[in-house]
Amino acid sequence: MAEYYVYIMTNRSHTLYTGITNNLERRVYEHKVKLGSSFTARYNINQLAYYESTGDVESAIAREKQIKGWLRAKKIALIESENPGWKDLSLAWTSMDSETLLYAQGDNSNDWSDIRMMRVTEKEKNV
Repeated sequence: MAEYYVYIMTNRSHTLYTGITNNLERRVYEHKVKLGSSFTARYNINQLAYYESTGDVESAIAREKQIKGWLRAKKIALIESENPGWKDLSLAWTSMDSETLLYAQGDNSNDWSDIRMMRVTEKEKNV
């Protein structure tokens, strides 16, 4: 059975972005490397603040629309009910950290099979 995720991403200024996906890890990665959303790229929205899952795509779509319709204060209350420290929840299941630079290689089409993640060390950056 497929899983669908409604999620809220943020940045250091707590700008919020609500989205839906069927692959949360891939979608968070895309936000972190600035693929697929000009809004999240422009505002450097790269931290997963909240997510929930359901097996029903219609429920996920309805929930995303519901959350998007809320006032900012209600979205913040939702985040803080599950994640009071506003920690990046994706760090628990990814190897992305502040010393890892991520690059996406590909043509930015919807074929994400060409995306590659590379770790660039300080030595490589200075070459």
